[in-house]
Amino acid sequence: MSAITTHILDISTGKPAADVMILLEGKDSNVGWQKIGDGLTNADGRHSGLVPANVQITPGHYRLIFETGVYFAGRGIECFYPQVTVAFTVRDISQHYHVPLLLSPFGYSTYRGS
Repeated sequence: MSAITTHILDISTGKPAADVMILLEGKDSNVGWQKIGDGLTNADGRHSGLVPANVQITPGHYRLIFETGVYFAGRGIECFYPQVTVAFTVRDISQHYHVPLLLSPFGYSTYRGS
């Protein structure tokens, strides 16, 4: 399991949000935001492999970008937030950082999970 993971629960249905594209980026002080990994959530709304095996997470700023508009459009549902960006700070690289997203067509919430 990578040092940074996420999952999405669609609270409008009470089910995991499958097939949502997620992008993980890290901020480099010289060049700005750089892609680390990406991929689709699985049937359980999870993505555990956003950090490739050959990438070492270091202390710094990171962000997850969730393509929520595509997810809702695929279900024929209008939404207000076509994309959700969650920025966070990694301070201790020995810890696991789990960043869940609770999602509905017109709102979202996030927290540091375990």
